[in-house]
Amino acid sequence: MTRLTGRALRVTVFVGEHDSRHHRPLYSEIVHRAHAAGLAGASVFRGIEGFGASSLIHTSRLLSLSEDLPVAVVIVDDEERVRAFLPQLDELVTEGLVILDDCEVIRYVGRENEKGNPGAKGKNSL
Repeated sequence: MTRLTGRALRVTVFVGEHDSRHHRPLYSEIVHRAHAAGLAGASVFRGIEGFGASSLIHTSRLLSLSEDLPVAVVIVDDEERVRAFLPQLDELVTEGLVILDDCEVIRYVGRENEKGNPGAKGKNSL
């Protein structure tokens, strides 16, 4: 079972929805690499409006549909593991913003499947 409590480091990566790496969405590549690196977890959030270095406003409003909405990938783990992952982000994120925040994890407990593998869904999971 995966457990994480106490002091942690959160990395948030802001990229465009259509940014890609080897014909795969960049946000997906980041999530898969974080998983392969054994990080506690990663989530992707799609923005409804935003702008970055280009100063172009991207929005999901009907009258001005954007083809490149902002996306945030959020990863939280202990500081050592997150910092070890940063070189991969350096390689992947050529345009975007990567920020680090100290945070406190109150409770994070991963599930075990029937074979005892952490992080996998068990038979009672949705």
